[in-house]
Amino acid sequence: MIYVWSNRPRFLHLGLFTVAYVLGCGFAQLLAIVPGTGISVWPPGGLFMAALILAPRYSWPWWILAGLLAELSSNVLWFHSPLPAAVLIYVGNALEAAVGAWLVNRTCKRPVRLETLQEVLAFVVLGAGIAPVVSATVGSGTLAWFGLQSQTFSAAWPLWWIGDATGVLIVAPLALVVFQNWRGEAQLSAARWMEACVLGLIFLGVATLSLSGYLPFAYIIMPPLLWAAVRFEFKGAAVTLTLLALITAVFTISGASQFAGNPESQKHNQIMLQLFLAISAFSALIVAAISRQHHLAVLTLRQSERSLLELIETVPALLWRLAPDGEPIFFNKHMIDFLGLGVTDCDKPGVNRLAATIQTVVHPDDRAGLGDALNASLKTGERFFQRSRMRRADGVYRWIESRAEPMRDWDGVIIQWYGVSVDIDDEVRAQKALQESERQLQQIIDAVPANIWSWTPAGEMSYVSKRYLDYLGLTDANPQDFERVAQALVHPDDIPEVQRTTATCLQTGEAFVMRYRRREKNGSYRWMEGRCEPLRDRDGTIAQWYGVSLDVDDQVQSREELRVAQDNLARASQAASLAELSASIAHEVAQPLAAVVSSSDACRHWLLAEPPNIERAQKTLERILQSANSAVEVVSRIRALFKHSEETRNLAPLGRVISEARDLMAEDASRRSVYMDVDVASDLPLVAFDRVQIQQVLINLIRNAVDAMDTMMSDKVLKVRVHRMEHAIQVEISDRGRGIEVPDRIFEPFFTTKRQGMGMGLAICRSIVESHGGKIWAQKNEPQGAILVFTLPIEPDSSHEHTG
Repeated sequence: MIYVWSNRPRFLHLGLFTVAYVLGCGFAQLLAIVPGTGISVWPPGGLFMAALILAPRYSWPWWILAGLLAELSSNVLWFHSPLPAAVLIYVGNALEAAVGAWLVNRTCKRPVRLETLQEVLAFVVLGAGIAPVVSATVGSGTLAWFGLQSQTFSAAWPLWWIGDATGVLIVAPLALVVFQNWRGEAQLSAARWMEACVLGLIFLGVATLSLSGYLPFAYIIMPPLLWAAVRFEFKGAAVTLTLLALITAVFTISGASQFAGNPESQKHNQIMLQLFLAISAFSALIVAAISRQHHLAVLTLRQSERSLLELIETVPALLWRLAPDGEPIFFNKHMIDFLGLGVTDCDKPGVNRLAATIQTVVHPDDRAGLGDALNASLKTGERFFQRSRMRRADGVYRWIESRAEPMRDWDGVIIQWYGVSVDIDDEVRAQKALQESERQLQQIIDAVPANIWSWTPAGEMSYVSKRYLDYLGLTDANPQDFERVAQALVHPDDIPEVQRTTATCLQTGEAFVMRYRRREKNGSYRWMEGRCEPLRDRDGTIAQWYGVSLDVDDQVQSREELRVAQDNLARASQAASLAELSASIAHEVAQPLAAVVSSSDACRHWLLAEPPNIERAQKTLERILQSANSAVEVVSRIRALFKHSEETRNLAPLGRVISEARDLMAEDASRRSVYMDVDVASDLPLVAFDRVQIQQVLINLIRNAVDAMDTMMSDKVLKVRVHRMEHAIQVEISDRGRGIEVPDRIFEPFFTTKRQGMGMGLAICRSIVESHGGKIWAQKNEPQGAILVFTLPIEPDSSHEHTG
């Protein structure tokens, strides 16, 4: 009930509906030309159905009540039927309007505007064909039951059904047009108004002559009726149908119409009158729908043409079109703005437009090549492609890449050429710069005092530096000759180990690092250190191996001499401290230097990409500088740590240092497919610590966690969790590796579980954390892996909080 009340129509509209309903009943009574019956064309049915089609569903009870009031008033004025019979007849009329409106709305989807052929057919079949069956059945049954006007059910039903269908076809379209299409101002030109006036005069004249009996039959009205439907669509059809119904009623009531006649033929004439109006309405609505759809299709086509033209004019490229013989016939706006001239601006007497255009805009050195390529495509019909320099409107020549495709008809004959030109001047300059960079890089490689080479992923030699070729006495880089000569030169005792290590690195993807002896030209063997690192693509697949061989014989000899000298030194506390300090420096400096190497490889990767990713390369260079500075600071802090000098500690947010450590390790973690999940609590206070030392602790622990997951195939997740624990901040770094077998010993100096580890990383971490007044320990991670935890005390005067 709430919805019904909130959706009540305006009482003015209900009043107008009631008055129109009563007048429609009177019109129907006037057209009831069969003696003894009130059945004729029924306009209230069309009015009622149109109102329900447009009204919200919850407002229907209000319209039905207004219709009941109008029906009872009309019964008092015109029909004088018993009250029960009048109510039953209205029930049939109301059911007809409700069924028709429901079917039409459900089929056409609201709002119904009768603007398409589908909507008109649905309205005719459902609203004027099926819905009147309800009213005709109820009304004819009521007449027969009450014995009104001596009508039988079978005699009254056809007249009733045709009369209601005709009323729906004539009145409902007019009502819909009035309610929907004439809310705005009519936008007709003077010529259209003149045409409407002429059409109205012709329609009125033909209708008067045909329906008054001067012309042989009434259907001669169809040409002007259909003219109105074609030219003015539904508005014209609705107006002319209304006029036709009024003119027909006037002449029929006066007895001058061919539908009047003697009493014996009145029933036949009544049916012919209803059929005449129904056929006229049906024809006009169908033609109006077809005309409307054709108009919409034309508008859509024109809109598509405008949209296509706008697209062509706004696309950020130079678009052009040629005739089959190659004559330019269209330049888009971007091309006109770029060249500073249009299609006709290059017309010269005695020279065709294509040649004149090439002569005007193409660089003198490129004119012949462009003209030959374009003429070849015009002759053969093959697609056109060419790079050339074209003069911009400001006189500057820029490299342009042009392509063109032929458009053919159904017979395969070329009717036009469509082309696009793209400014690639920046790309060409970048390629030249890349070539220059490659040349300079080759010069640097040739000048480096080391032997450099590269392998394919399968281990086949793909590149050898000039210095290496000169060393081997080869004139070219034939891979087979190089491999054969290189394996003759390795010391026999080292060949098995070299082959085994090479096979292992190719199989596992691990870096190749080995020292071996190689024979020189004079027959002596010198120690060489060979290193080879894999270059991986974005998916982690090895794309190439890059290697370098360095002569370390002097270093080896020096180390041997040093070893002999050290054997003669005392092995007391001084030697132990020296060893610990050396290992500490080597361990801690190795990390930032490894980051430098990794970032350098990444930088080289971005520079070798096609096209080079300069932005990523610059970011990688910034990380190289940051790692190098970190190495310097690490050395200074380690020296300070072992010399017990005064440390630099400041109150600062711990979260910022954690972010820096994460950024430093991001490249290495990404390369090894490890996902880093960092969770820093938002209520952390400031902590007094040495930024570089705590950063080294974090990097050590993060790197150990990454290394622990190297053998894992999936689920490589590294979590960093920072939160407050009473009077300390606790940092937890967890991995999902194999775990730690002896967690109590991992912080001892020189104890390591890594194949190439020194055993000093965690010992240094413990020294740093404990020097800050904190603790560090290891525990098991569930379901697998390990968690390294350390704490830093909160200063008593650090009461304010910081998000970090």
